[in-house]
Amino acid sequence: MATIVQSQLTFESGGKPIRLDTYLPESAASLPAVIALHGAGGDATGSGKFAALLAEQGFAVFVLHYFDRTGTEYADKPTIFRNFPIWMKTLWEAVSFVEKQPQVDRERIALLGFSLGAYLSLANSSIDGRIRAVVEFFGGLPREMRLFMRRLCPTLILHGEADPTVPVAEAYNLQKLLEEKRIPYEMKIYPNASHGFENEVWRDAGLRTLQFLQKHLAAST
Repeated sequence: MATIVQSQLTFESGGKPIRLDTYLPESAASLPAVIALHGAGGDATGSGKFAALLAEQGFAVFVLHYFDRTGTEYADKPTIFRNFPIWMKTLWEAVSFVEKQPQVDRERIALLGFSLGAYLSLANSSIDGRIRAVVEFFGGLPREMRLFMRRLCPTLILHGEADPTVPVAEAYNLQKLLEEKRIPYEMKIYPNASHGFENEVWRDAGLRTLQFLQKHLAAST
């Protein structure tokens, strides 16, 4: 298991400093990279725990504090509608920053999003050809992006069947779209699980995430 070096980097978006918590395997180069995005609660702690686990398995992981761009602490629906395009731009610029990092293989970048972060990840990946894969936890693809969508990439869909915040229909809508476009995907709907996972569901989702990323960010031969 790799030794992990944790630090924080900043880049600029819209004239604002944006933080990236970094989790890097020590003394390694040309790593697959994962940019992780928190949900509407603005708490990146959960993303950080996930990041450390992925970094131990050889991924360069960057947790994006995209709320820094808008000074947001918690995002309700009006805040999301108002700021979603700005956060998309911030994510785009985060990818541009991460792909220049010396440890990162720019051909192997994935996004991992939770709830609102999953919506942002799917929205950006539908227009940004640099993204090779997306892991989305209890999110969906915004309907508006279907008008602007240029492409889709391999996607892992993880959702709770009893989610009262983001209905499981969002997962099935995404599944249908991926099938129509013949894009590889994997999907797990957890019976009785709500918005945000617990215990055994988290462990299963974590294992599926690791296996999916290893598969789709494997080094080209």
